[in-house]
Amino acid sequence: MTHDVFLYDAVRTPFGKYGGALSGCRPDDLAALVVRSLVGRNPSLDPARIDEVVFGNANGAGEDNRNVARMAGLLAGVPVSVPAVTVNRLCGSSLEATITAARQIALGESDVVLAGGVESMSRAPWVLPKPERAFPAGDARLVSTALGWRLVNPAMATPWTVSLGEATERLREREGVSREDQDAFALRSHQAATAAWDSGFYAGQVVDVPGVDLARDEPIRPTTLDALAALPPVFRPDGTVTAGNASPLSDGASAALLGSAGAEAMLGRAPLARVAAWGVAAGEPQYFGIAPVAAAHQALRRAGITWSDITAVELNEAFAAQSLACVRAWDIDPAIVNRHGGAIALGHPLGASGTRIIATLAHTLRAAGGRWGLAAICVGVGQGLAVVLENAGA
Repeated sequence: MTHDVFLYDAVRTPFGKYGGALSGCRPDDLAALVVRSLVGRNPSLDPARIDEVVFGNANGAGEDNRNVARMAGLLAGVPVSVPAVTVNRLCGSSLEATITAARQIALGESDVVLAGGVESMSRAPWVLPKPERAFPAGDARLVSTALGWRLVNPAMATPWTVSLGEATERLREREGVSREDQDAFALRSHQAATAAWDSGFYAGQVVDVPGVDLARDEPIRPTTLDALAALPPVFRPDGTVTAGNASPLSDGASAALLGSAGAEAMLGRAPLARVAAWGVAAGEPQYFGIAPVAAAHQALRRAGITWSDITAVELNEAFAAQSLACVRAWDIDPAIVNRHGGAIALGHPLGASGTRIIATLAHTLRAAGGRWGLAAICVGVGQGLAVVLENAGA
């Protein structure tokens, strides 16, 4: 027997640019901030009743080491009796945290779980591998841990270990996605994000970072198709992936309260949405960007619905090319996708993006009055995740 799982509340920091406003903030402090904020805005909840803190984090090589979920709970003042675990599914880490929390609740093991994620790509350290023998005569090389493959096992198949950008170039070639379509998609992301902030859509979802002057997501910028078209390709001389049609390196944290039906009395608030189903898929690592397609189909089957029931989609925009490939494979109306902007404009702090898209989806369903929505994210090394939400107020 399984139990219904609900999303009750969610918060996040504004997302910062690489080397930008949040680069002076430790990731464990950012994680503690969203935990503290979420607990503080739900005063009816006794923090000791939180059954677990589950946080996603893709790096874990610097100040986010040593189980950042536990660090966040301790720094936030959550009782020491509340256990915590950090999970890593790269870009999908906080969506994985959400699924882990939902699974615990569905099985009846927990009533309230705080799920979320954090990433500071600005503060991700360089690492210096230990030498294989004492007193090496050659030079040593520092390796950046901010993004992508590092310290690659030589036994790994070469096509699998290409950069995320090169993988996206290969995917757009295979799927026939043009540069013009990528730039138009990126422009829409910035315009929709700007309109969402201007209308107050994100106001109740984003908390201030003390000591930081950042009122909204830092990567959002005014741009035009001409400006985007003028940007050079980054990964190939004749390529189409640019800094303008890809998500930026980012910093930030997000968190959500999930619970059983009985948690409503503990929290003193009605749920935003029911977590109806989830799916995970995997394929060739060099085509990681298309993996959300299969994950979404799996989640829809498990929820017992079809694409015709879906009224809103939140798809993490790792790159415009992979986002367009997914939308076209699903054969859905692009207008229902990322109505309030996506990662190209808002930013993509790897460990925090999954909870961000879940919260955005829940609030989009409430604002539009739709019943069913889907959140999906691609994951480096060829994986994808998807979660179906049902609007609790529909």
